[in-house]
Amino acid sequence: MAENLIIGGELKSEKYETLIPQIKALVLGESDQVANMANVAAALKQTFGFFWVGFYIVRNNELVLGPFQGPIACTRIKKGKGVCGMAWEKRNTILVPNVDEFPGHIACNSDSKSEVVVPLLLNEEVIAVLDIDSDKLNDFTTEDVYYLEQIVGFLS
Repeated sequence: MAENLIIGGELKSEKYETLIPQIKALVLGESDQVANMANVAAALKQTFGFFWVGFYIVRNNELVLGPFQGPIACTRIKKGKGVCGMAWEKRNTILVPNVDEFPGHIACNSDSKSEVVVPLLLNEEVIAVLDIDSDKLNDFTTEDVYYLEQIVGFLS
């Protein structure tokens, strides 16, 4: 794949539909997980302009900041803490329309208003989570979950 993304459409679903095959081609040819996470984060940030896009990787029983695009972030998150830690613990995607209403939300940046976190599983174990923050309330829907789970699936 070339170093440039070709994104079409005005609707979010149309953008995902053109982005997904490009991400799939990009990551399936590369065995290094960190490189793939870096390119996925960059592709999502470039395509949608989300406030923050990145990965937290499970290391020594905590989530450690991995490749990301956006302002500086929390470096370590405990299992069950915040949206990322909860997605890791529950092994499910978590969609948060308003982070101020999420019990135990970790405010790495006060500009974050909504969030979606998708766990990356390998052999039934969470090895990382994809975390995306928006500076707008209610910016994510089940449509995002549908496509983001596909994208994360390419990394497992």
